Amino acid sequence: MITYLYWFLVAALVIAALVGIGARAGKWKPAIIIAVIIWLVSTLAYYFWLQQVFVKRFGGTMSITIPEEHYHLNATWKDDNLWIEDYDPATNECIFREYSRGNMLQGRVVLKNCNPLGARNLPAAPAAGQ
Repeated sequence: MITYLYWFLVAALVIAALVGIGARAGKWKPAIIIAVIIWLVSTLAYYFWLQQVFVKRFGGTMSITIPEEHYHLNATWKDDNLWIEDYDPATNECIFREYSRGNMLQGRVVLKNCNPLGARNLPAAPAAGQ
């Protein structure tokens, strides 16, 4: 919900710049430049700062895809970064992946010979090429 409100406010600011400066004052070039700057700054702020803040603090929505043939074990927040733990039965490794702001600095921790609880109940991974 908060994400929709954010994008509604961004759209309202862009439209206000176009109508207020462009239509009323007749200065279309500055109006378009200001509208593009508002849109660009808002988009960069969302993807590099606000997305995970919205999800964690205000109940926003974010989708993450778990790699094929991995089993999801856990997810946790460290500050404003999301850490996902998966199990790869083919290599017997637990993999922690970090989703940082803007996905620029993503950490990765691999635990060899992991054997999480319940791993013996998981179906065997298909062989490569099948």
